[in-house]
Amino acid sequence: MKHSLIRLCGAGALVLPLSVWASAQTGSFYNQASTDSGSGNLQIFNRLQSQEQDINQLRGQIEELRHQLEQQTILSQQRYLDLEERLSSGGGSGEASSSGGDSASSGNSDPINQAASGSGRSSSSTGSGTSSSSDDAQGAYQAAFAHVQKREFDQAITAFEAFNRDYPESALSGNAWYWLGELYSAKSQLDKSATAFGKVVSDYPQSNKVPDAMYKLGLVYARQGKSAESQSTLKKVISEHSGSDAAGLAREFMQKTSG
Repeated sequence: MKHSLIRLCGAGALVLPLSVWASAQTGSFYNQASTDSGSGNLQIFNRLQSQEQDINQLRGQIEELRHQLEQQTILSQQRYLDLEERLSSGGGSGEASSSGGDSASSGNSDPINQAASGSGRSSSSTGSGTSSSSDDAQGAYQAAFAHVQKREFDQAITAFEAFNRDYPESALSGNAWYWLGELYSAKSQLDKSATAFGKVVSDYPQSNKVPDAMYKLGLVYARQGKSAESQSTLKKVISEHSGSDAAGLAREFMQKTSG
């Protein structure tokens, strides 16, 4: 009996250290796994933070480049406008006199500015055949042009659009489309301006507004960044209307922008 107890105790003594050792090893394994997992998560977190910072920097650079592009576009358009104004008010005061008789020559030959300053003659003196227009068409045209003189651009646009809709066969339609081109250009609605000037050139070839409409169309193309179309249109003014003031202005503009 005593020997059995001794053997049992000996076996227990042998098993106990083994179980304690196994427990210790298991705890060490879980502790190591926990530590490794925490370290891995920290690395992932740090990497994500670094990537987020890089993305934010890239976004900032993109915004800066977008801003610079917008500024360059504005400056480019402004240079064209400034050059147009210098050419018109410098050596070519005859530009307005060829614009169909709605405005007379002055120091500043921009048609809208002339109309607003009151230097323009009555539209009844236009060379577009006003005498053949009806009284209603004449009155509607005069009312629309009065808005131009007051620099009421929105009202003038509405009035000229209504005129072209109500009197499509009027001899003043070419003039009305020309003024729509000028008004849209003044409001920087370049697509509509190009359409209006193009309408004068294509649909009213006998109108004395054609050279000026063609010249202004070339400038609008330049403002839109359509260099090839601008050069082609300005060259066409020079070749087809060589004796006009618009042709002279086109030559000057091309010389100024070619360099």
